[in-house]
Amino acid sequence: MVSGAVISVDKESRVEQTRWYSGKPPLTLNVIQERVLLSLKLYDKIDPTKLTLDSHFINDLGLDSLDHVEVIMAMEDEFGFEIPDMDAEKLLKPKDIIRYVADKEDIYE
Repeated sequence: MVSGAVISVDKESRVEQTRWYSGKPPLTLNVIQERVLLSLKLYDKIDPTKLTLDSHFINDLGLDSLDHVEVIMAMEDEFGFEIPDMDAEKLLKPKDIIRYVADKEDIYE
C-alpha cells in the first residue's frame, strides 16, 4: 500500500514517480522550517508579526519558561520524537529548533 507519491514530468515528457510510505513527504530543511514556523505562529502566546528565525522566545517574544516548555512539547508532537530537557534548554530560537530537528533526522543541506 502506498501512502503517498509524487509524480513529476521532465522536459522530455518522461514521468518520474517517487513514493514514500510514512504518509508524509520526505523532510527537507525547507519543510522543517515551514512546519516549525507554522507551529509557532499557531501558538496563542506568540505574535506572528514578531516571529523570525532569529526571534528569542524569552527576550524577543516575551515567553516565560513554562511557555518555552509548551513550545518544545509542540515540536515533539509535530515531529514525533522526544527532545531531552538538556537539549530543550538550548533551543531558544526557531532556527535552533530547525537545526536540531534537521540533525536528529539526518537532514544536511
